[in-house]
Amino acid sequence: MDTTRHHQRLGWDGWFLGDGLGEISLAVSHRRLKYISLAVLVVQNASLILSIRYARTLPGDRFFATTAVVMAEVLKGLTCLLLLFAQKRGNVKNLVLFLHEAVLVQYVDTLKLAVPSLIYTLQNNLQYVAISNLPAATFQVTYQLKILTTALFSVLMLNRSLSRLQWASLLLLFTGVAIVQAQQAGGGGPRPLDQNPGAGLAAVVASCLSSGFAGVYFEKILKGSSGSVWLRNLQLGLFGTALGLVGLWWAEGTAVARRGFFFGYTPAVWGVVLNQAFGGLLVAVVVKYADNILKGFATSLSIVLSTVASIRLFGFHLDPLFALGAGLVIGAVYLYSLPRGAVKAIASTSASASGPSLLPYHHPGSCWLGLFCGLGAASLALRSLKMGLLQTPRARKRHELRVCIWGRVQ
Repeated sequence: MDTTRHHQRLGWDGWFLGDGLGEISLAVSHRRLKYISLAVLVVQNASLILSIRYARTLPGDRFFATTAVVMAEVLKGLTCLLLLFAQKRGNVKNLVLFLHEAVLVQYVDTLKLAVPSLIYTLQNNLQYVAISNLPAATFQVTYQLKILTTALFSVLMLNRSLSRLQWASLLLLFTGVAIVQAQQAGGGGPRPLDQNPGAGLAAVVASCLSSGFAGVYFEKILKGSSGSVWLRNLQLGLFGTALGLVGLWWAEGTAVARRGFFFGYTPAVWGVVLNQAFGGLLVAVVVKYADNILKGFATSLSIVLSTVASIRLFGFHLDPLFALGAGLVIGAVYLYSLPRGAVKAIASTSASASGPSLLPYHHPGSCWLGLFCGLGAASLALRSLKMGLLQTPRARKRHELRVCIWGRVQ
């Protein structure tokens, strides 16, 4: 038996396994961590949106969103400080000297983070505005426009090039979001009087623009400096806390002074704060075990999870237009996450049949798997429309009238 070919089969997940059982168990452990990372990303992406929506639509006193943003930044900064303390093996003196050198002596690098911190703080406040005025599922789908803005800023600021598949997926993404917003504008039932879909759409678009720019700018800073991720997040937390307090004073200072900083806080609100504070740090940890494809799957699955949960929790009405738009967005997210090798694999696999591929995720069929999975929801919805399951009473009457007229013509 060809041992090389045997080892290649063992290395189907991208790892080349040797003869030792330790290496095999390492690969199995790594693969297990991949799927754990996928589950964590799905739950974090979906739960943050759902928890904010739930907390903002609860009856009774509504908490101040600006205070939640400040608390999330404080907790994030304290967490990064503890992680840096652990890296210094619990030596307070070494930690103080390190922070003095990194934050104060190298103040130019520190000041560079004021820009993304300001934008991130603005983005977090805009998310509360958007989710307060849009259904969770609609926000989750529309918020994927951040992929488009991030891609455009990457091309402009980092001189990156996108493949044809990525450009096509961005067009597909924009189309899907436009369909979802057309459905939202058309209305699928009564809306609460305190919700403004126009303001929600404006907030989510502004949030996507700020997310794209801040993300690319922060990436550029990380690549141009030697500071650790935890140090940079601590610096972001310091600026974010200060800027968040300024925004709180400017927007809701009088109300907060009269009612208190923690006015309206419930266990659900604290859950939102903790999710927002630790969610990003948690993703930063687990992403090292998950490639772009798994991140794309996580985003797609979180959209599905948010939609299903919105139906159960908030009475969200799933109609064919939303299902079609969401399906296009899910497919676009997955296609965009595929590496360039996935496109080349289509041509190379059809031209040669020499042995199994060592990169299973680059299988040519996987290029369209995400699109087909996404459009599956749309096709089911359209089939349900034909059966009359998803129609509104007015639409059902029109359908019955057309059937009656068509029967007379026949």
